[in-house]
Amino acid sequence: MSGRKSAAPAKRPGAASSGDFRPSRDELLAYIAENPDLSGKRELAKAFRLKGEDRVWLKDMLRDLQDEGLLQKSAKKKLKRPGDLPHMVVLDVVSRDPDGLLIARPAEWPADLGAAPLVAIRTQRQGRGPAPGIGDRVLAKTFPNEEKGGPTYTARVVKIFDKQRDAVLGVLRHLADGGFRMEPVERRQPELIIDEDDLNGAKPGDLIEVAPLRHARYGLPKGKVVEVVGSLTSEKAVSMIAIHSHDIPHVFPNAVIAEAEACRPATLDSREDWRDLPLITIDPADAKDHDDAVHAAPDEDEANPGGIVATVAIADVAAYVRTGTELDQEALKRGNSCYFPDRVVPMLPERISNDLCSLRENEDRPALAVRMVFSAEGRKIRHSFHRVMMRSHVKLSYNQAQAAIDGAADEKAAPFLDHVLKPLWDGYRVLKCGRDSRQPLDLDLPERKILLKEDGTVDRVVVPDRLDAHKLIEEFMIQANVAAAETLEAKRQPLIYRIHDEPSMAKQEALREFLTTVGLSLARGANLRPSQFNGILKAVEGSEHDELVNQVVLRSQSQAIYSKDNAGHFGLNLRRYAHFTSPIRRYADLMVHRALISALGLGKDGLTKAEEGRLEEISALISATERRAMAAERDTVDRLIAAHLATRIDETFTGRISGVTKAGLFVQLPQFGADGFVPVSTLGDDYYIYDEAAHAMVGEKTRKGFRLADTVEVKLVEIAPMAGSLRFEMMSDPEPVSGSRASLHKAKGRRRADQSRRPGGRGSTRSRR
Repeated sequence: MSGRKSAAPAKRPGAASSGDFRPSRDELLAYIAENPDLSGKRELAKAFRLKGEDRVWLKDMLRDLQDEGLLQKSAKKKLKRPGDLPHMVVLDVVSRDPDGLLIARPAEWPADLGAAPLVAIRTQRQGRGPAPGIGDRVLAKTFPNEEKGGPTYTARVVKIFDKQRDAVLGVLRHLADGGFRMEPVERRQPELIIDEDDLNGAKPGDLIEVAPLRHARYGLPKGKVVEVVGSLTSEKAVSMIAIHSHDIPHVFPNAVIAEAEACRPATLDSREDWRDLPLITIDPADAKDHDDAVHAAPDEDEANPGGIVATVAIADVAAYVRTGTELDQEALKRGNSCYFPDRVVPMLPERISNDLCSLRENEDRPALAVRMVFSAEGRKIRHSFHRVMMRSHVKLSYNQAQAAIDGAADEKAAPFLDHVLKPLWDGYRVLKCGRDSRQPLDLDLPERKILLKEDGTVDRVVVPDRLDAHKLIEEFMIQANVAAAETLEAKRQPLIYRIHDEPSMAKQEALREFLTTVGLSLARGANLRPSQFNGILKAVEGSEHDELVNQVVLRSQSQAIYSKDNAGHFGLNLRRYAHFTSPIRRYADLMVHRALISALGLGKDGLTKAEEGRLEEISALISATERRAMAAERDTVDRLIAAHLATRIDETFTGRISGVTKAGLFVQLPQFGADGFVPVSTLGDDYYIYDEAAHAMVGEKTRKGFRLADTVEVKLVEIAPMAGSLRFEMMSDPEPVSGSRASLHKAKGRRRADQSRRPGGRGSTRSRR
């Protein structure tokens, strides 16, 4: 296995001036490629022995290389070449090479970077370490491969995720001729014939797992039922499809349940007694677990006129879930809770999540609390953490709390209006001043919520009001998260950060090219700030381009992840940030709680040295489980909406174009939050060209077309409920696409080059309606 080089390059002999010691562009790029962990500005200056003016030269050279797209900043604020894999990455093992070496590809890879790099899996000597096979998903450390002609990287496997099943998930159907067939959930999977002897107790309509069998050369392949997941007629069947297809653990092992049931309520002992402080919970009306409570009061310090003291208390999950226990191992395996319209798959058993750790009204509960003092301008002056015993004095919903502030308090909220709720809102106004000064990214993208009937089918889709009560809780939680990260850094305690990198150089350039098509610009420079994006969004607010620009700016952003190395949070415009406020549903927060307990000497159940050594591995694991949950939740919504619309074939709907690709258009129906596809071949008689810069599909002859965020009329022509997919036919006429002429010429040039390399020519994507 190749390692990472760390030796500094020697100075060039015979150099007459400091400038002669400077590395060439190629030497810089080569060193960064071979030493990704030593590619920060300071490390590079040290490696090349640059001082004084040479360091200024290095800074300018690195900025030039970034502007040219040859380098970009990684999530750890290191420099890397675009397309380089991180040191710790999730891989899918896909094949073996002629020598029998396992070959893998990254589980996630941006389409705009071309083909994913190949990774050769190196097994450890004497059979040590995990032994993966083809089809496995693994967490691995990667290293540049110095052998020419082979895979780009080598890797050492750290952990094997749950074995991927060979079985196919689908629904059992009874055929007219008396036979049985499995209709696959995934469209790319083939249908399978099931012999009656291979049903394994399954009945028509059941969701089943089927192992493909060897089949004859002709006809549909056959399969054998290996597991009956459940009946599709049950109200939670749709979410079960996503749970099963994404391998989300949803049944707690007996050992985990037994351990949870054996837990006993925490006692006061050495905790501070905060039970008389009127902390309250404000949550969604249907919330079952409550992991945060809040309080605010004016600061009585005369040196801080107009200041406030804000308190956030968080359920002390670390008191029950100890490192290395069955509960802990299962929580890490899950990584986070998953939220579906019809159910929650919790990270922790109900005994912990809904009982012992839930901050129930008028019940004593252990908590880890932070008390923060802010100036009248919203600047944090100081903060302190405390391990306490608290009591929630009232449980309110967002609507209840907001109604009380708006003058319509109900009988439950009214007794707390003057001495609890009004001071909380005064505190929020102070924190909002700080937020306004900080200028985090402010995208206007409403969230939709699916409301279900009792039978589990869709009743309606709503856009909940965004209340000040929501914003209050959000801002209190953000400040508590910042305080946690600051405290741990000050104590030099290793931790897991929540980081959000600035947009990559490639995405910045794509955004700049798009903005020119709507008469806007984004300044170039190394210090990009969220305020620059906010200025763009403000410029189009209320205009015809409002929704379009919001969508494109969102797509230009990086994805937030967990990391043991700090890179700041670009979207929130914060230098340091960690997740602290939701340990019932996120493992990252539990790790931060343990780190605080260790750093502040608050108990013996803090972060262990062994855990500190695994922070990189744990960060990668929980980042992957978070993405897994998001994908499963999205798939469930798609399937629910597809089933809801199954009886409305041939109806016409008003939609908005939510995506533009070479293959066609994605159109979202706002009233349902569902996306359907319009193939380019059905758009009309013109030849439509994908204009990537303008996010549009433009007719070659008419220069008319369809653009991201356009409002259009579409007809629903096909539904695949199990796959959650809809196909539309475009009913609206194309419109002139402003600003697309220059980029359209580039697109045409690329298209002609592509045609010269493949058979089929122009006719391959000409619409034939």
